[in-house]
Amino acid sequence: MRHHRFLRVAVTSALLTFVATLSAQTTANEFNSRGAGKRAKGDLDGAIADFTKAIELNPEFAMAYNNRGGAKREANDFAGAITDFTKAIELKPTYAVAYNNRGGAKRQNGDLDGALADFTRAIELDPKLAGAYQNRGNIRKAKGDAAGAEADYKKAEALRAQETDR
Repeated sequence: MRHHRFLRVAVTSALLTFVATLSAQTTANEFNSRGAGKRAKGDLDGAIADFTKAIELNPEFAMAYNNRGGAKREANDFAGAITDFTKAIELKPTYAVAYNNRGGAKRQNGDLDGALADFTRAIELDPKLAGAYQNRGNIRKAKGDAAGAEADYKKAEALRAQETDR
């Protein structure tokens, strides 16, 4: 009889932990969504605060780090943005959009070589990411590689045309 009672308590405890985790995840998603809405309206401080809350509730939430990085980048906090994009990549190493975003922050921070490497990695992970080709083309152009830039611009244009045809 004692064994059954212990088992019931253990199962109840596990269930409560699961529900609390699920609730925290839902709340983290809600804060992330709310932050995205604030960012779209130009409330960068509010967006950063909401993304931060989402991260506090779920420290493994790569998308919230990526989103907070985007808001920081728009607020001209390039070092903070790079840190957040890097954390998103650490949590999700195949996160092509985070590489693309980090490349943009590196470009704005004056690190053209780092930006080029990130845009190239984004393309390796997602060969259909038109923005990464466009961004890499801009870096190649800035570094004097006109042929490489032109090839990237053409690829970005072709990918965008394919999306329009769908």
